[in-house]
Amino acid sequence: MPEFKAPLRDMRFVFEELLNSYEHYQNFEKGKEATPDMVNAIMEECAKFCEQELAPLYQTGDEEGCRLEDGHVTTPSGFKEAYQTYVESGWQGINHDPEYGGLGLPISLGVLKSELISTANWSWGMYPGLSIGAMNTIFLHGDESQKQTYLTKLIEGSWTGTMCLTEPQCGTDLGQVKTKAELNADGSYTLTGTKIFISAGEHDMAENIVHIVLARLPDAPKGTRGISLFIVPKFLPDEQGNVGERNGVVCSGLEKKMGIKASSTCVMSFDQAKGYLIGPPNKGLQCMFTFMNTARIGTGLQGSSAAERSFQGALAYAKERCSMRSLSGKKAPDKVADPIIFHPDVRRMLLTQKAIAEGGRAMIYYAANIADYYVDGATDEVREKADDDLGFLTPILKAFLTETGYEAANLGMQVFGGHGYIKEWGMEQIVRDTRIATLYEGTTGIQALDLLGRKILLDRGGAFRRFSKEVKNYCAGRSPYVSGKHRSEIKPLIKKLKHMNGEWTRLTMRVVYRSIKNRDEIGASSVDYLMYSGYVVMAYFWAMMAEKAAEQLAKGAPEVEFYRGKIETAKFYFDKILPRTCGHRESILSGSDSLMGISQEAFAVS
Repeated sequence: MPEFKAPLRDMRFVFEELLNSYEHYQNFEKGKEATPDMVNAIMEECAKFCEQELAPLYQTGDEEGCRLEDGHVTTPSGFKEAYQTYVESGWQGINHDPEYGGLGLPISLGVLKSELISTANWSWGMYPGLSIGAMNTIFLHGDESQKQTYLTKLIEGSWTGTMCLTEPQCGTDLGQVKTKAELNADGSYTLTGTKIFISAGEHDMAENIVHIVLARLPDAPKGTRGISLFIVPKFLPDEQGNVGERNGVVCSGLEKKMGIKASSTCVMSFDQAKGYLIGPPNKGLQCMFTFMNTARIGTGLQGSSAAERSFQGALAYAKERCSMRSLSGKKAPDKVADPIIFHPDVRRMLLTQKAIAEGGRAMIYYAANIADYYVDGATDEVREKADDDLGFLTPILKAFLTETGYEAANLGMQVFGGHGYIKEWGMEQIVRDTRIATLYEGTTGIQALDLLGRKILLDRGGAFRRFSKEVKNYCAGRSPYVSGKHRSEIKPLIKKLKHMNGEWTRLTMRVVYRSIKNRDEIGASSVDYLMYSGYVVMAYFWAMMAEKAAEQLAKGAPEVEFYRGKIETAKFYFDKILPRTCGHRESILSGSDSLMGISQEAFAVS
């Protein structure tokens, strides 16, 4: 398995130089605590933990997997000990309210920690990662008693959380949820039903597990309007808020998966389990979206993290592996062949990985800064605008970054040639692990329908227009992130971006108009539209990163190779990756006839 090295230099470039995060933090009271010294200390200590504790467990955890015996799950060797180190270091609550035991730092700062963990050991990161969504849900929708009982323990890390939505008969279509919740005399509820695909549903790393569960009240309306949300702990808290008697919830099965084998994916059976309503009755889905959106952005982060991990392994191998001579002449005359990094096709693969990993990082950090306004904005208007803007970006982050992250993982395996297919090198594990990212928390198709059907059509595209205007202003030299004074080398990139941004708007309007006449146009166009959008959004960030690098070089920055690498990668992205939009545009414009014209019977195998 290639050695993992925390990409701190590039993280700092995006966080400090491109997005001016320290200046951004001055807009929030809690942000003023996030000084450069504190942030650097957090990044460096988390990097050390990930490199020394988590990364060595990545391959061994995959080989060992989880074990289920009598309803109890044992995680791979070293996982529990690493989690205790994590808890003792106070990592879990760094951006949660101090009133409940957190450090109260901006939510965007937690993304830096999450990225490092996800890149070092995706499976391990699922356990504390699911807790973050549970914490956010209880904080925003729970009553004070629930916060004192559950949120404090989740922030402390002694308890972990899950999200229990999916059932055997329904995944995305949550209107089919059958799990029942009946009111008890003491105000609690009794839940009965089965949930599947529950990540971290059962494990041995924490003393209690807090399940956030969708269920239906007896008199609830049909469909999604009749779903409520409940807290169902593995162990019921006693009067002091500590672990008490065992509740009626048990892991009845452990899924055998293609990847992330060290993450316990459970079938959870609720048999007369005691639960507590969180939020209003029949409004559970609205409350659960807090959790789901947290998870979706986190999944997008997993996509770019997979690209980073695979890129690191492929780059190291390409520098060392010698095969054939370079087409333009010997590059290593003292060796029998040249390192494969000198071959154009290998460079194509490496640069694609680099562009996806670093472009994805910029997109995620940008969204995280918007999340700061959503959580801590000064007014309702500011928070609502941030919610809309984040809602527009979320399906792009989740679907586009996982699709391209999976592509990058496959390219990393390809760089190794036949060795990439062999388990001991570790590259095939990244491919297997990454495949799930395009599926869970809403498939690419579902995210695409959300983007085009809800964020563009139903919401009238307000957030889309704001983002498009931001790109337009950048192209015109008006941006809060770059000065616009050092563009000579990247003018062709900005010209192309300006054209693509205009085309994006025209394409959007065309799809909207066509969907009025034929609703199938939405489904037929949605995935191509999402991917087109993702490539344009990433182009915006690559143009800005290239311009920021040019600014730093003009100031005499000493890291010339680092900044030149940014500029050259941006050129590669615009030359070799952005043209993919042409195919997506043509597919969108072709309409739905060739998809919907074929009869169901014609699909039959003859």
